[in-house]
Amino acid sequence: MKQLLETIRGCRLCEAHLPLGARPVLSASRKSKVLVVGQAPGTKVHATGIPWNDASGRELRRWMGVDANLFYDPEVFGIVPMGFCYPGKGKGGDLPPRPECAPTWHGAIMEQMPDIQLILLIGQYAQRYYLGKERKKNLTDTVRNFSDYLPEFFPLVHPSPRNIMWQRRNPWFEEQVVPELRSKLSMII
Repeated sequence: MKQLLETIRGCRLCEAHLPLGARPVLSASRKSKVLVVGQAPGTKVHATGIPWNDASGRELRRWMGVDANLFYDPEVFGIVPMGFCYPGKGKGGDLPPRPECAPTWHGAIMEQMPDIQLILLIGQYAQRYYLGKERKKNLTDTVRNFSDYLPEFFPLVHPSPRNIMWQRRNPWFEEQVVPELRSKLSMII
């Protein structure tokens, strides 16, 4: 695993397409129990090299009911985004994750993490990649029906501040999904 992580952190496969250059950000261990599959680093994460080191990360940890010390323990949480580097800015926020990362690296990473008991699929890109045709007609329905994907996967909306309106329109998320997420995680960790 150590060699694989070093190789990934040295990846320059799509550097020509990255406005801030390549800086792959991930965290994992052979002993990781929960895998967090998000979208791609934002500018704050790119600058620090620490995954989920921003407002989205604080909200995700609140949903999970874990503090930063536990979240950043790679023997508990593996953090492997769909795109390892900041993809750039688009009209409505950051661009989608680069398409090269997941097909190139996710299989090799998963092979090195035999103790994974739950995979959190955060946002549409992770859900599309891992759930494929099993996804519902949209992200809201996929998240609402999270139990259809258990015990392997737990789909979530992205915890970005940009999704506050989604959360207000869908109070069931905080009332039903967040408590179930905390319950599942407490059984594992």
